[in-house]
Amino acid sequence: MEALFKFDDTLWQRVVSLLEYDPTSPLTLTTGFFLFAFLVFGIGYLVVRGCTYLRVLYVVLFSLYFYYKLSGIYVLLLLGVALSDYVIGWLVYLRRRGGGRGRGWVALSVVINVSILLYFKATDLFVDVVNNIYGSGTLDWESVVVPAGVSFFVFQSIAYVVDISRGEIKPLKRLTSYLFLLSFFPKMFLGPLVKAREFIPQIEASKVSVKREDLGRAVSLVAGGMIKYAVISKALGVLFVAPAFAGELGDGGFVALMAIYGFTLQIYCDFSGYSDIAQGVALMLGFRLPDNFDAPYQSATITEFWRRWHISLSTWLKEYLYISLGGNRKGSFRTYLNLFLTMLLGGLWHGVGVTFVAWGALHGVALALHKIWMRIVPGAKAMGRDMSLLRRGLATVLTFNLVAFGWLLFTAEDMNVVEDMLLSIVNNFSTEDVWAIVEANSVAFGLMLFGYLLHALPRSADDALRRAVTRIGFVGQWVVLVVTIWLVMECGALLSDGSGAGLPMYAAF
Repeated sequence: MEALFKFDDTLWQRVVSLLEYDPTSPLTLTTGFFLFAFLVFGIGYLVVRGCTYLRVLYVVLFSLYFYYKLSGIYVLLLLGVALSDYVIGWLVYLRRRGGGRGRGWVALSVVINVSILLYFKATDLFVDVVNNIYGSGTLDWESVVVPAGVSFFVFQSIAYVVDISRGEIKPLKRLTSYLFLLSFFPKMFLGPLVKAREFIPQIEASKVSVKREDLGRAVSLVAGGMIKYAVISKALGVLFVAPAFAGELGDGGFVALMAIYGFTLQIYCDFSGYSDIAQGVALMLGFRLPDNFDAPYQSATITEFWRRWHISLSTWLKEYLYISLGGNRKGSFRTYLNLFLTMLLGGLWHGVGVTFVAWGALHGVALALHKIWMRIVPGAKAMGRDMSLLRRGLATVLTFNLVAFGWLLFTAEDMNVVEDMLLSIVNNFSTEDVWAIVEANSVAFGLMLFGYLLHALPRSADDALRRAVTRIGFVGQWVVLVVTIWLVMECGALLSDGSGAGLPMYAAF
């Protein structure tokens, strides 16, 4: 009898180790542990979703645990940012009620949050520069680990304080509600960034509901996002893009060009796929996150591209940086300069280095030149839908290649890699070995073709798919999810990357 009820220390240790933060296996929306934890969470959520306070508290506690499993001790940083800007938000609001604007408090919030970003994103570069100038070992400093999602919750927090100063929102009464805004687990890691004035009413709603159409859309988003993120992006990166950039597939121009096009698709599937999963998971809980991607490689101009790519970030940059710099209110030259500076700072937000500066500068110059083009050329359009079919086709090819060149800058370790890749394309491009390369990497090229064809589908096809998923009902939707998860795990096993575990590639930026 004693043996029957004997406490199993080994089992308990396994359970504790599973619940603790493991830096070698961070939690994401596609890991097996998350799928199990979300199922358990969902059972409790059904009980508390009818009570606003309990629902908010319950989701916040799960979100904080999610972030702990993602970044460990840095959950305290998230809590610190939340507490700081919750208090500053109220101080700004009280200052406005007294007739002021609270600019000093807004500036304090910006300084605190930007200092956090600079510490985590620029410290290593500063140490390297000092050691290169004054000798190795001048600064004995261990490499700084960047907390997952720090850029996103810092930007979200700045926007909240600025919105209060502009009179667009009132500060949240409860700290738990602000923690919900900042840490809601589907969006906390890689966005999308939400507008406080649109998301706060969802937080404070007396009840949340998930309609039949919402569930169908959620399932199609999660399933489609998993295919893009955990199958196409991961397999393409492992099988072709990474080996090609490492020089393992030769130094021919065709390999270099296909590596650039492959990475262009890989980063889109990685980020948009994860965003789709986040949208779908949030919708299952009754919360609506904004669309973050809208077939960006179908864009016919660079302006259109930035209205379709990472929409929440481009909107944030426009509302809180471009407009703050003066926008288009101070003449043509200042407009072009503000565009350039906005994109330059956007590049630095992704990473502090020459390649990111070059990437931001490329897009800044391209946006400014396109605005000048529309100003001086009669009939020039900002959006492809307003162009003739032939002009739109040619413009789309040009825009796509400009963006792809930008992604080369974005992912290259340094400018020497950029130079080598471009020289290979210009000086060492041969059509003789094209078929041999394609045949040797048939799976990767098949995925690339499938991914680009999927991206080229019109919105009507996407809508038809979601309607079909809605019509098959609850049982059918579960089958779709189970089959998708099985496919993801099988792909992960074949690639030996932990069945979807590991951070998304965009998290590195």
